[in-house]
Amino acid sequence: MPRVIHFEIHADDPGRCRTFYESVFGWEFTSFDGPEDYWLVKTGEADEPGIDGGMMRRLDPQSSVYNTIHVPHIDEFISRIESNGGKIVVAKMPVPGVGYLAYFQDTEGNVSGVMEEDETAG
Repeated sequence: MPRVIHFEIHADDPGRCRTFYESVFGWEFTSFDGPEDYWLVKTGEADEPGIDGGMMRRLDPQSSVYNTIHVPHIDEFISRIESNGGKIVVAKMPVPGVGYLAYFQDTEGNVSGVMEEDETAG
């Protein structure tokens, strides 16, 4: 079945956005040589689960991407999000049998989720 293999973050201020994701998650950004400002985003190693993506200047004020990001300790990442200029828009909640999930807004207004896997959540 089809799976998500790439994400795109739309940013009004790519530098500020890059700093946010580098500081919170340790992601790496590389400029992509093309006709538009575009950065490739590396979120981990090839042998790890997950996807990589891209960041571009926001072209449509309505553009938004919702992704869920796996984290080892959700409370730690909620703190990191808030201390780097993001805000929690849906508080940490249990997803029974799966883990804990919270939604946050980054410095550019994009909403994403963070999830800590924990089968005992409920």
